[in-house]
Parts: sequence; C-alpha cells; structure tokens
Amino acid sequence: MIRKPKAGEYNEFYSTYINKIEEDNLIKLLRAQLTSFSGFMSDISEEKSDYRYAAGKWSIKEVLNHINDTERIFAYRALCIARGEKQALPGMDQDEYQAASPTTTRSFSSLIEEFVAIRTSTLFLFDDMPESDSLKVGTASDHPVSVRALAGMIYGHCAHHTDVLKERYL
Repeated sequence: MIRKPKAGEYNEFYSTYINKIEEDNLIKLLRAQLTSFSGFMSDISEEKSDYRYAAGKWSIKEVLNHINDTERIFAYRALCIARGEKQALPGMDQDEYQAASPTTTRSFSSLIEEFVAIRTSTLFLFDDMPESDSLKVGTASDHPVSVRALAGMIYGHCAHHTDVLKERYL
C-alpha cells in the first residue's frame, strides 16, 4: 500500500493536489479514479470536447491531454526515484507541452483511451511497490519529492482538473 504523503515530502505548490486525497490508500484511490474519471469523460461528446469556457483557455480535449502528459511525467519521476536515480529530474512547462502536442488533430475518444492506458501503467508501477521504495526521495523541478508524494500528485492533479471541468466547462 502507498500511503498519503506527509507535509515536507513535496513542494508546497502541489498541496492543492495532495489536499484532494481523502484516504490513506493511494492505490485504491488511483484505481477508483481510473473508472470514475474515464466514465465521466466518456459522457462528454466529441463536439463538446472542443469547448473552452473563455478565450485563451484550454478546451476540454486539451485539459485531458494535459492530465495525460502530467501523469506520464509524475509516474516517470516516481519510477526514477524508486529505482535510486540521483540526478535531479527536470521540470515541465505545461503551456509549451500543450503547444507542441497534436491534441487538436486527435479524437477525444483516443485521449480517453490514452488516459486509461496511462493510468493502467501507473497502477502496474505502484501496485507491488514496497513501502520502502514509496518513501524514497529525489529531486524534481528543483525540489525534493517522495515517490508517494508523486503518487498523490497524480491522483490529486486529476481530481483538481475534474473539479475545474465540472465548475467551468460542464
């Protein structure tokens, strides 16, 4: 089991995501979110996925692409740190990543399928991870971060954007 991280295991910037964690079993939460989030997204039509709530804001499709990109990056960081990587891991500029992505030419359904594949891969990474590995700390985006904090950030980031989608898009 991977437990909720404690303060000090992550940059305070990510506290918005960590605060979304309702219980101590992150694997259980990530698995439930796989079903609930993919179901939630599947209820949105292809046409609606291009909706932006304001000029200059991402479309629903772009928000999903951002969730996918970010989960990949957080999971990669977790893998590196769990395996003992000593080098600092780079940050990411979400706007540059979005600008370089072919999101507009992809179908919304393909992005949902990608989320399911990425989350399934994330679960395989964390499912049998020893607790000792989840407590390892490395450096990412110039700040110390534990593996379990990255697991929590994956969950909380998706939960955060789900709330934004419900509040501003749907």
